[in-house]
Amino acid sequence: MSYEHLKLSTDEHGIAWVGIDVAGASVNTLGTPVLAELAALLDAFDAAPPKGVVFHSLKDSGFIAGANIQEFESIARDGDVAAATRLIHAGYDLYERLSGVRYPTLALIRGFCMGGGLELAMACRYRVAVDDPGTRMGLPEVMLGILPAWGGVKRLPQLIGAPAAFDLMLTGKTVDAKKAKRLGLADEAVPARIMGNTARAILQANPPPHRLPWSQNLLTNGVLRGYVAAQARRQVAKRVRAEHYPAPFAIIDLWQKYHGDVHRPTVGESCSMPTLLGHSTARNLIRVFGLRERLKAQAKGIDFRAKHVHVIGAGVMGGDIAAWCALRGIRVTLQDLDAARVAPAIKRAADLYKKRLRDERRIRDAMDRLQPDVAGAGARKADVIIEAIVENLAVKQRVFTELESNARPDALLATNTSSIPLEQIASGLKDPGRLVGIHFFNPVAQMMLVEVISGAQTHAEVARNATAFVDQIDKLPLACKSAPGFWVNRILAPYLTETMRCLDEGIAPETLDEAALAFGMPMGPVELADVVGLDVCAAVGQVVGGKEALANAPKRLAAKLEAKELGKKTGRGFYTWVDGKPQKSAAGAVPPGLSERLIAPMLAEANKALAEGVVENDALGDAGAIFGCGFAPFTGGPFNYQRAQGNSAA
Repeated sequence: MSYEHLKLSTDEHGIAWVGIDVAGASVNTLGTPVLAELAALLDAFDAAPPKGVVFHSLKDSGFIAGANIQEFESIARDGDVAAATRLIHAGYDLYERLSGVRYPTLALIRGFCMGGGLELAMACRYRVAVDDPGTRMGLPEVMLGILPAWGGVKRLPQLIGAPAAFDLMLTGKTVDAKKAKRLGLADEAVPARIMGNTARAILQANPPPHRLPWSQNLLTNGVLRGYVAAQARRQVAKRVRAEHYPAPFAIIDLWQKYHGDVHRPTVGESCSMPTLLGHSTARNLIRVFGLRERLKAQAKGIDFRAKHVHVIGAGVMGGDIAAWCALRGIRVTLQDLDAARVAPAIKRAADLYKKRLRDERRIRDAMDRLQPDVAGAGARKADVIIEAIVENLAVKQRVFTELESNARPDALLATNTSSIPLEQIASGLKDPGRLVGIHFFNPVAQMMLVEVISGAQTHAEVARNATAFVDQIDKLPLACKSAPGFWVNRILAPYLTETMRCLDEGIAPETLDEAALAFGMPMGPVELADVVGLDVCAAVGQVVGGKEALANAPKRLAAKLEAKELGKKTGRGFYTWVDGKPQKSAAGAVPPGLSERLIAPMLAEANKALAEGVVENDALGDAGAIFGCGFAPFTGGPFNYQRAQGNSAA
């Protein structure tokens, strides 16, 4: 039999090598046609069993990205319970069959191995992970509002223990090859040069499959199962609410009640996959996944690649931008007035690399790519120059006037301004079309969205290259028109301003934060203001609100600014910060209508900004609000939320 998506070969040892290469796609995903071919392949192996089977990818992009999201998206959109049940059972039953074959099977994992791809790997007897930076393994279904329905809830706890499995399944976290080996998810973590020989040797030796140690088995299969489940529910409840995000609670229930068997819950039960797919959260989160892919797709076909980035300004933003670019493999020079100003940025970079890379050689290589440059010599050689200095128009104008004469003619000149219109900054340039905004958000390492700002005179090619650069450093580019506050700060400012007015009325910070959390925001607005910096909030509010904002400045905010209590960065704002965490009192009861009062100004401003063309359409506006402001993801964004409420102005 010939296969469209699988390439089969048998080596001299009788081992079958199944190369996964989904036709017409840049990445491997598991849709109905691929599952059908896998079933046919197992039929063939039943008739003529091989000595062993290795599943591997023929694509450079990775092993398997997961299930075909478009199929689930269609099912969720149409509310087709029967189709959902068929697809879920087909995958689950196929993997059950694979796990029971009498010949040894092995998944050879290089690159990403997510969702249904990891579930396939776990259905194999063995797993070999290639120790490459790109190898990541995880079950991210919870981030789509669903659960790992093809055996993940059953098998992951049996491999690594229920507590560790919940840490991955309930958060969508991924692990690299070495951690997968430590956990027991991978049998071996090896360099690429010996991956094939390692896979072959394991199948020939056919050792007993990995088993849980006694202590983990007690927590996973013994009398402590109920305790583990209760602990997991308590931890999830601290982060999200079941009415907004039912999936993590469903994962715990499916494991505790039914040992991960998706056949057993009845339709309508909270841990039933068709029930989750029918919930608005799944529909909206699957839509958000599509929005994320849409942002990433903006860089397709643009061949600009930066080899050298020069950052001017080693403060928190500039230093962290430089550190991130070096982390992503780019040579970076970091400029400030003297070495003492650069030193803290280098230290923060070292901390970031230790946390992210966890490998001495890779940490050293990243540090080598990040070079202090007090004299600013790197600006003459860089492909991309990013200004990240104080929000002062005159100073920025002077910097770019000097850069225009010193930088390469083809270098991108970018500003990280959070609010100043590009037309004003570029007014002193001979060619103002060279200037583009590349606006990061704090904290740089965590915030995925980056606004790519085009002024009235920005050359289209410059904006395109900036978009490609943002994608190159693994961020999500959002194209915006130059306007006060751009998109994210434009819609965030009224939300925070309303919060400050509530503080002036005597409403406690904790109550305001609780009101936002009740709506579904991931962080309360008072805590957010402290994290962003109260001085930054005030500056953005003045730029967006103009003279009216100056005349009606919130009193408590003004007092904090006067006292130099600027939030997290100074250790005190509306909260006192200890070890990076706000010290809060218990929140009082949230008054009726407070959540809506806080959110309404953001919705109104989003409608106005969209009408002015700050972003191209409401879908991109939703993406910007979710990835830039943290607007409640389960709603699908401010415009999607307004449509659901029946009062959209979009």
